[in-house]
Amino acid sequence: MNSRHLVVVGGGMVAQRLVEALRDRDAAGTWRITVLAEEPRRPYDRVALTSYFSGRKPEELELGDAALWDDPLVTLVRDDAVTAVDRDARTVTAASGRTYAYDHLVLATGSYAWVPPTEGADLPGVFVYRTIDDVAALRGYVEKLQEDLRRPVRGAVLGGGLLGLEAAGALHALGAQATVLQVGSHLMDTQLDLGGGEALRRLINAIGIGVRVNAMTVRIRPHRRGGVGRLDLADGGRVDADVVVVAAGVRPRDELARAAGLEVGPRGGVVVDDTCLSSDPAVSAVGEVACIQGACIGLVAPGYAMAEVTADRLLGGAAEFPGADTATKLKLAGVDVASFGDAFGRTEGALELVWADPVAGVYKKLVMSDDARTLLGGVLVGDASAYASLRPMLGRELPGDPAAFLLPEGGGSGAPDLELPDDAGVCSCNNVSAGTIRAAVTEHGCTDVGAVKACTRAGTSCGSCLPLVKKLVTTELSKQGITVSSALCEHFALSRAQLYDAVLVSGVRSFTEVVERFGTRAEGRGCDICKPAVASILATTAPAHVLEGERAALQDTNDHVMANLQKDGSYSVVPRIPGGEVTPEGLIAIGEVAKDFGLYTKITGGQRIDMFGARIDQLPLIWQRLVDAGFESGHAYGKSLRTVKSCVGSTWCRFGVQDSVALAVLLELRYRGLRSPHKLKMGVSGCARECAEARGKDVGVIATDKGWNVYVGGNGGFTPKHAVLLAEDLSTEDLIRTIDRFLLYYIRTADRLQRTAPWLEELEGGVDALRGVVLEDTLGIAADLDEQMARHVTEYEDEWRATLEDPEKLRRFASFVNAPQTADPSLAYVPERGQARPATADERDAALRGEPVLVAGTTLEVRA
Repeated sequence: MNSRHLVVVGGGMVAQRLVEALRDRDAAGTWRITVLAEEPRRPYDRVALTSYFSGRKPEELELGDAALWDDPLVTLVRDDAVTAVDRDARTVTAASGRTYAYDHLVLATGSYAWVPPTEGADLPGVFVYRTIDDVAALRGYVEKLQEDLRRPVRGAVLGGGLLGLEAAGALHALGAQATVLQVGSHLMDTQLDLGGGEALRRLINAIGIGVRVNAMTVRIRPHRRGGVGRLDLADGGRVDADVVVVAAGVRPRDELARAAGLEVGPRGGVVVDDTCLSSDPAVSAVGEVACIQGACIGLVAPGYAMAEVTADRLLGGAAEFPGADTATKLKLAGVDVASFGDAFGRTEGALELVWADPVAGVYKKLVMSDDARTLLGGVLVGDASAYASLRPMLGRELPGDPAAFLLPEGGGSGAPDLELPDDAGVCSCNNVSAGTIRAAVTEHGCTDVGAVKACTRAGTSCGSCLPLVKKLVTTELSKQGITVSSALCEHFALSRAQLYDAVLVSGVRSFTEVVERFGTRAEGRGCDICKPAVASILATTAPAHVLEGERAALQDTNDHVMANLQKDGSYSVVPRIPGGEVTPEGLIAIGEVAKDFGLYTKITGGQRIDMFGARIDQLPLIWQRLVDAGFESGHAYGKSLRTVKSCVGSTWCRFGVQDSVALAVLLELRYRGLRSPHKLKMGVSGCARECAEARGKDVGVIATDKGWNVYVGGNGGFTPKHAVLLAEDLSTEDLIRTIDRFLLYYIRTADRLQRTAPWLEELEGGVDALRGVVLEDTLGIAADLDEQMARHVTEYEDEWRATLEDPEKLRRFASFVNAPQTADPSLAYVPERGQARPATADERDAALRGEPVLVAGTTLEVRA
């Protein structure tokens, strides 16, 4: 049979998907395919372009199975751009002069980076961010500048959308001081509301990238040495920059279609119907060049859907474009943000449910139908762990209270489990439903996530659905009685506990070494699951400063600056006050710091003092004062010991039978800085009246006439748990040894983000088995646990004191990386009850109108 000839113009992701889909289904060989690509390489993953800056090679970004291009019915012509289409003759002509006849033509030319008509946009040092060649040129230019200038390169990114933030992340990865200039009021304003955008700005700032909003660039001025020197803004401001990346949007590459007389949309793009056919029935268009349902869509998932529709139609099917899934998840190191569905609540009668955690720097919003049952959309900033589960539920009723889906993971049952219907989409990039994933397990014999990915393609593009894929696979395997893989993530086949043991025994000291020794791929770069987990493991197996080397990029946002990000973009400062005991001189020192820096102060539930409203550039100045006064980090920002709460004990209380304060101080100083899978809290009560609420802690100690009772596995929060009795009437020495072993056994064996309560519930044998390990040494590891804790106590150093002594670490504490002496002008406060609090939007507006509202930034008055 003579095959018909399909010519595909363009060698991008959507073109690759089209060829792959057609060859999978066209068993009879109805079509032979010629792909004409202007780039000199096979189709590659543009979504992962930023990973090129973290060490991945161009070949590693190639899509799919390379054997596709060896198929005798597929011809890939590289480095030969098509220059003309002759619809009458049904031929295309390439730059090489060769002509290709077609029976059907598919335009998959994608889009190009739009550069605003700005003076200076043609200067050397101005780049776009679209292809591997673009990013390779950018990297080469920045690296050359770093050699020439002998100072950090200053980079500016024009555009605060998804691509702009990816570009800023790339500059940051290259060691440049990056600043994002956003024309609109907030970052990612197409996907996020103002609250989400502000939260995102703070997260971006926290990883060392500057952000200026309402910043229109009117001119790029040259430097006298040549190249870019600075940017002039419409408001009269200026930004010094050595390199500029333009990420102001894309435009469809429809010039071939226009020249061939095909209908194009009012804003460009080849107009196609829901079958992806253009005004010429012999010509289709797919991906970003297609104007479908009135719009050109710059996301890969709708492009893949168009490719599938076109392949189906070419083989006589009846598929139609189902509509665009515009869900977005940002993949920038240290930043977790997602948007899906009706994120702006534009549906008539829509209700918005918002939850923010100013301590953790999290902003979440669900948009619900007017009866608060059906999920319409959402915004997740700072914690997008629920994205994979919630996005497939769009347009469906959520079980239970929707608020439960916004609360943080860990510490209890949290949101109810979602039993996705079979037709719910899980992987929008590859249009894979929950039913398809279940069938991969039940009908095709897949027994792990990797096999399911290979079978269904779910999770093989952006990867944001992988947590949900893993959950579905685990559930189906469990139903069949099959042992479920406990692998940490796709980069490690080991569970967290197994990986901990492997790291401990091998003595490796860096994430790179861990990946090389124990990863599924030695060149793997890790993910948001394994990076913090490995950082936590290394913190106890190979202790080092949290900002040391590559460890600084592994931990969560607050660890980057050793402070807790607040909802207005400022930070809170929490010095350690062991056991809640503080001298008058200490109180005065804290009070003077708070007064001099204009900080709001509050006593916390952990019996210490939290100071709010510090700018990032003030943190070293504040901590210098605190360290000089004898304070050290309270680790309120880390997954580690927070506090040991105590009552006043036998020293003052008529009912106290033991000195609970002395013990609390001893315990807090012993376990300070101990990193763990989740935060740890302790309490010590001097008698059975339990004034320190010790049984609501991970470790609770209650005095008896004979010594101490120790309880473990308690917590407050969303799902409170009372701790259970582990041992009775212990001496102080035996008590400390018992807690040492309990903590390290938990740290070694718990899953990531698992608090002690659920860990103990899942521990085989429960508390009896735990007693055996820590009291009777049934596993024979007691000596190891004792030695490891002794090393922790001996090697502990205060992270803030060490930071103040290291100029390189101090460099990250600047409001704007390219203007380190400039305070963040967006912070504004008003007085309330004798202290400062963040100004509301109405108060800011009133101040701008000249109304008598006091709005002022935090002060920087430091006494000599």
